[in-house]
Amino acid sequence: MHAITRSGWVEVITGCMFSGKTEELIRRLRRAEIAGQSVAVFTPALDDRYGETTIGSHDGQHWEATVVENDGEDVYELLDHLNGEQVVAIDEANFFSEDLVGVCERLAADGRRVIVSGTDQTFRGEPFDPVPQLVALAEYVDKLQAICTVCGEPASRNQRLIDGEPAHADDPTIMVGAEESYQARCRNCHTVRRD
Repeated sequence: MHAITRSGWVEVITGCMFSGKTEELIRRLRRAEIAGQSVAVFTPALDDRYGETTIGSHDGQHWEATVVENDGEDVYELLDHLNGEQVVAIDEANFFSEDLVGVCERLAADGRRVIVSGTDQTFRGEPFDPVPQLVALAEYVDKLQAICTVCGEPASRNQRLIDGEPAHADDPTIMVGAEESYQARCRNCHTVRRD
């Protein structure tokens, strides 16, 4: 799939929620280890769904990871945790600041294979930075799709629900006691309230 070169590169795995991004990331990490390559995995401090030092997929796969702060230039501390690893993986890139772009460029310039996964759209269907920027600079990009929970068609959108109803576009937070959930939806079934 990827050429064997002496230079580094950036791979981006993107798509909506429930499309298998982290599952694909873990698959690539396993293959890198089989090939005898050393691996370093990072996750943002904001995401602790699978434990503080673990990335995980919805199908139950896990991989140990180093937690790094996701705001501002704190993402550069990722470089301090490296010890010559050839493959650097970063999960949930959408939770990092735009400084992640510079970190990935620096790692690739250093001859490393950089694998980044994260959703490229917000629940509003808008670009979720910094993932679109990473897509633009990457040598390899895979955009995965899920299955729409409404109609069964290929899904490319993240549907945010508050108490089972589509979230309002202007509401970044939820009220105390409200239940927030997400679904994968196709373009036609995706709804964002703007009333």
